[in-house]
Amino acid sequence: MHILLTNDDGITSRGLFEAKLALERHGTVSVIAPDSNRSGSARSITIHRSLTVSEVELRDGTTGFATDGTPVDCVRFGDLGLVGERPDLIVSGINYGYNLGDDVTYSGTVAAAFEGILLGIPGIAVSQGAPTASGSDFRHHEGYDFAPAAAFLGDLVARVVEHGLPDATVLNVNVPSHPTGRRYRIYGDEPSYHDEPGTDFRVIAEGKIAVTPIHLDLTSRPGLDALERLLPEFSPPAP
Repeated sequence: MHILLTNDDGITSRGLFEAKLALERHGTVSVIAPDSNRSGSARSITIHRSLTVSEVELRDGTTGFATDGTPVDCVRFGDLGLVGERPDLIVSGINYGYNLGDDVTYSGTVAAAFEGILLGIPGIAVSQGAPTASGSDFRHHEGYDFAPAAAFLGDLVARVVEHGLPDATVLNVNVPSHPTGRRYRIYGDEPSYHDEPGTDFRVIAEGKIAVTPIHLDLTSRPGLDALERLLPEFSPPAP
C-alpha cells in the first residue's frame, strides 16, 4: 500500500513524523506537506501564482517534499505523480489540537483528507488534543506526546487495509492527550456541542477516542422539497 502523508502544521511538525513512523508498518509512506503552518486553510488551493516544491530531510534521514502551497495542494501533487505511483490512501495529521464539530469546515487537516476522496482515494484525518489548557499551538508544546494518536492510527490503518472504507468517506479521528484505555466511539449526531450524548465533544470529554465518517454531500434534501414549493415552475417533471 502506498500512503500519502500530509498535514496543515507544516513539514517540521513532530505529529507528522510520529504518524510516519506509525504508518510505515503498513506500507510505503510518502510525505508531502506545507513548508510552514497552514492551520485554518480549509480547502483552499493556490491558483494565482506558481508553487515551489523542495526536498527536505526528515527526522529519520529520509526525504519528504515541502511546498509553499496548502494541504490540498499537497494532495494534488501526490495525485499528479510527485511521489511516484498514485497513493492508495491519504492520511492527514497528526494535528496539534482537535478538529471537532463544525471546526472540520475550517481545518486544513480534514480538507486534505477530503481532497483524497474527490480524487477517488480514501482519506483519514487524525488530530490529538493539547496536553495543557494553553491551546493547540505547537510552538507552546515542546512536550506534546503524540504516542496515543500514533498508536491508534496504526491500528486503524491496519483495519482499513483489511476491510477498506466506503466510497467518498473520510474518517475524522480525534484522540485525547490521555485517552482512557483503548476505548473509542463512532458518532454521527449533530456537531454543535451542548453536552449531548453522541457528539464528538462528549466523547472527548469522556476521555475516549472519537471517530466519525464524514462526506462532502452538501445538498439539503429537505431544502429540495422546500425549493420546489417556492419555485414550482422550475420543478422537475414527474417520472
